[in-house]
Amino acid sequence: MGILNVTPDSFSDGGKFSTFDPALKRFEEMVAEGADIIDIGGESTRPGSERISPSDEIARIVPIIEAACRRFDTPVSIDTTKSSVAKAAVEAGAEIINDISGLRWDSEIARVAAENGTGVVLMHSRGSFETMHSQPPVEDIIVEVSNDFRRSLAAAHGAGIAEEQIALDIGIGFGKTFEQNLELIAKLDKLVDEFPEHPMVVGVSRKSFIGKLLDDEPPDQRLSGSLAGVAIAVWNGAKIVRVHDVKETVEAVKVAAGGKRQS
Repeated sequence: MGILNVTPDSFSDGGKFSTFDPALKRFEEMVAEGADIIDIGGESTRPGSERISPSDEIARIVPIIEAACRRFDTPVSIDTTKSSVAKAAVEAGAEIINDISGLRWDSEIARVAAENGTGVVLMHSRGSFETMHSQPPVEDIIVEVSNDFRRSLAAAHGAGIAEEQIALDIGIGFGKTFEQNLELIAKLDKLVDEFPEHPMVVGVSRKSFIGKLLDDEPPDQRLSGSLAGVAIAVWNGAKIVRVHDVKETVEAVKVAAGGKRQS
């Protein structure tokens, strides 16, 4: 899953693809590099970011989704927590709704997904938009994520979303400590075994815990660490990895998956 942030303020590539032509060019590049899905986001969720209105978010994402869906067959995912944005994105051609709140902030997203038969990624996070990066740590992160997945799944099923429409995301970097991010990747197989019906999504690309391991390297210097994190996640059962560096990650995944098949 290639990341395309059409925002001016995302933590890693803010502003690089916030206008139409660079965004569409980057979409094309990621398709050529082997992306299976392109995840388009119009609102940054980095620490310290501020919410924007649904209309502003729609204005950012709809033109690029429409153009990309006309030119390419690669499925588009919309990274949003607002049902009105999800609806506009699906009408423009998006096939997946990626909700970092796991249906906590806007339950109407579930209705949009059910009515349109879209895929849904339900991510674990805690707190509100403003507080999700400043939550006090929980004692057992595996139990916490498992319990929240069950809550999200119940909400999805209650709205009529079918099992096969749902993927789950452990939410690396969202309300977790440095150690808990590492623990989730190391013990991902436990959650994969607990929720076998749902592909597990992992997004470690350029995250701050990798920077901390690499002596505070800036986001654009975290490629090697990101690839190592992806390889571990794939080995432990991740089926979808959300990344900035598509070509390099495709190669790393091929090696990790090839080794896993022989284990």
